[in-house]
Amino acid sequence: MNGKLYGVGLGPGDPSLMTVRAVEVIAEADVVAYHSARHGRSIARSIAAKHLTERHIEEPLVYPVTTETTDHPGGYRGAMEEFYTEASARLAAHLDAGRTVAVLAEGDPLFYGSYMHMHKRLAARYDTEVIPGVTSVSAAAARLGTPLAEGEEVLTILPGTLPEEELTARLAATDAAVVMKLGRTFTKVRSALESSGRLDEARYVERATMAGQRLAELADVDAESVPYFSVAVLPSRVDAEPVVRESGEVVVVGTGPAGPLWLTPESRGALAAADDLVGYTTYVDRVPVRPGQVRHGSDNRVESERAEFALQLARRGRRVAVVSGGDPGIFAMATAVLEVASEKQYADIPVRVLPGVTAANAAAARAGAPLGHDYATISLSDRLKPWEIIAERLRAAASADLVLALYNPGSRSRTWQVGKARDLLLGLRAPETPVVVARDVGGPAERVRIVRLADLEPVEVDMRTILLIGSSQTRAVRRGDGEEIVWTPRRYPQA
Repeated sequence: MNGKLYGVGLGPGDPSLMTVRAVEVIAEADVVAYHSARHGRSIARSIAAKHLTERHIEEPLVYPVTTETTDHPGGYRGAMEEFYTEASARLAAHLDAGRTVAVLAEGDPLFYGSYMHMHKRLAARYDTEVIPGVTSVSAAAARLGTPLAEGEEVLTILPGTLPEEELTARLAATDAAVVMKLGRTFTKVRSALESSGRLDEARYVERATMAGQRLAELADVDAESVPYFSVAVLPSRVDAEPVVRESGEVVVVGTGPAGPLWLTPESRGALAAADDLVGYTTYVDRVPVRPGQVRHGSDNRVESERAEFALQLARRGRRVAVVSGGDPGIFAMATAVLEVASEKQYADIPVRVLPGVTAANAAAARAGAPLGHDYATISLSDRLKPWEIIAERLRAAASADLVLALYNPGSRSRTWQVGKARDLLLGLRAPETPVVVARDVGGPAERVRIVRLADLEPVEVDMRTILLIGSSQTRAVRRGDGEEIVWTPRRYPQA
């Protein structure tokens, strides 16, 4: 009869934090296996040392490499794969002989642990039980004495080995975070924290619960002193002490056409970090409520007043996010904010603009690739420019055979512009020209249809609709599954 395999979590380092079940399993095991570097010292063994007896058969699983180079023909990965195969075969021999095998693992066996490589190779063949352990993440939070995540906050666990840009994006987008595997990655992780605007929040925990434990503000830590067994912690923002600043800033944030799936990590981070949210109420309501954050919703027709209010808040040291739908630089709030920010009294207030997914891009993606070649973006709203200018631009763009993205095509108070634009374009485009009629893309009432230009009905178009009108080259094709797609070739025919 085969023996049983155990993956035994030992906790973060203090032997007193081992679970009762972990102690029981070690006591009952015939074989105790543990990983170590080539120097032979094993942290896992040292944690469990007082529970090992002469009766135990010990199986040191010695890594062929850790951070050094190797002459293995498969490189580092090849060397490690060969090691895991050989190590699992050694454990399988004990299991086949009917012995119970306990593989020791620091922290939790299935949380960035070496045990999992044995588990993947053996668990399908042998009776297996995993004993969970206290992770270094929990130990670090406990030693810092601060909540790690609260309420609806999102906690992100990241390996420091990720590329710096990926670390920066994920740190910017999350509420709370722990970055594992520091050591040689510390300088990169610190840079990512700084780039994401989170360095001031970051805490450093080294060897949590072990001898030599160290806690510090991460910004004050010397990179040369950082061991592998250390973590960076961004704790809960709930109840965090407010940051006192001499001057604030305004960040104009594009939320995309709908909900959180369309947000970039940078925009998500800016919204989370803001002291105040300012914007059209419909857009502000898309942003999750955060403790301590003040929300200032307003009507959609007071853009200049909204911009000035945001700049006045920033002058008082507040970090302000002006919330804009789509991309803030396309018929949206960036222009209004920058116009007011150009006035002398606001010239010293920092203003940043963060891009968002545009309504045109979102609609195009739903329909296929109608914007695959040159296109023009025109607003049909005559609130800020006369219709004669709009008509002139429509003629010019249509005469140049550009695909057209028509924003703000209609509203309750503007009902005739779509019909006028359609009739004008029919004088320059074929009646069968494909038109994408996209409403509420990304939202609960999303509807995307493809119609002929001649069949475009103004009554079906409102303020939440965008129109994409094809060029002479745009094609509408019904594929085998019955779905109709629209695309514009990238190659234009020679004259």
